[in-house]
Amino acid sequence: MRLSSRPWRLILLATTAGLAAGCGRFGAPDPASEQGESILTLWRGFFITALFVGALVWGLLIFVLLRWRRRGGAVDGADDGELPSQNAYNIPLEIFYTAAPVVVVAVLFAVSWVTERDVNALTDDPAVRVEVVGFQWSWQFRYTDDDVVITGEPGEPPELVLPVDQTSQLALVSTDVAHSFWVPDFLSKRDLIPGVDNEIDITPTETGTYQGRCAEYCGLDHWRMYYSVRVVTQDEYDAWLADQQAAATPEDGA
Repeated sequence: MRLSSRPWRLILLATTAGLAAGCGRFGAPDPASEQGESILTLWRGFFITALFVGALVWGLLIFVLLRWRRRGGAVDGADDGELPSQNAYNIPLEIFYTAAPVVVVAVLFAVSWVTERDVNALTDDPAVRVEVVGFQWSWQFRYTDDDVVITGEPGEPPELVLPVDQTSQLALVSTDVAHSFWVPDFLSKRDLIPGVDNEIDITPTETGTYQGRCAEYCGLDHWRMYYSVRVVTQDEYDAWLADQQAAATPEDGA
């Protein structure tokens, strides 16, 4: 009996797609922060584990289908039409397929806990401290150590400027309802909840401008709550900070 080539084409296509995904970021954007790198590493680990488990299950199914397929009244691979073992149980095998998932889940839980600990860790001496205030329907960025405030308006998004390769600590504050600070290229988001102290550290690794938005539905104009994050060199950041401070200082005699 000649096997149809269609199933084998599908298997080959699925295998090729899996290998191609394994060479990249599995659909995640290129992380632009140290915390994002940790999250991407975790995501890759989960994806590779899923590919391995899927390949194992499909491999066992294909082996059984091919090894014990029936040919002209006889089971291929068995003498005189003898069927494979019909025992209702196999103790060693049952122990294995009970223990193996427990081990896999335990390992994934452990690496998730380590990643969460690293991403949530707060430094005692950040290079920049910013209070991120979310309100309906925009954002305000207060550089608490430098007396600089950037306030957005609905439809006029503010810009958060951060130095590259330096740790910035963001204190997340909401003045009304729950919001969420989300920059997709940082691969993480954090909620702003009224009455709850929430802080995150961000260490950008690449200069550039990144789009951010509120990822928590906060009302009818939720879609208007977006902003940008511009990551610059330390010299550019110092110059920008000096310009902002000069613009906020009244001129003599004013």
